[in-house]
Amino acid sequence: MKSLTALLACLFVAAASAASADSRVFIIGNQSDGYGIDQCLAKGEKCGARAAEAYCQSREFVQATAYRRVDPDEITGSVPKSPGNCARGGCNEYIAITCQR
Repeated sequence: MKSLTALLACLFVAAASAASADSRVFIIGNQSDGYGIDQCLAKGEKCGARAAEAYCQSREFVQATAYRRVDPDEITGSVPKSPGNCARGGCNEYIAITCQR
């Protein structure tokens, strides 16, 4: 009987930790919004935390655990590089936001 109780307890702990570990990384285009939020996200600064959190919550996740600039080469070549220079300096920048349930 004790081994059955121990087994059930282990299964419960494993199920609870698996459910809490559900996370997903979203890659989004870093577009200037006129408020500087794009730079806060790209640089991983504290001022981007609320924007990342709101993004995760809009996709039914509880919190953002990380956010940072992603090089287009990190995205398995699926993002085309545009030739030439951008006037505002923010072209071809992407943000990775890690959301957790």
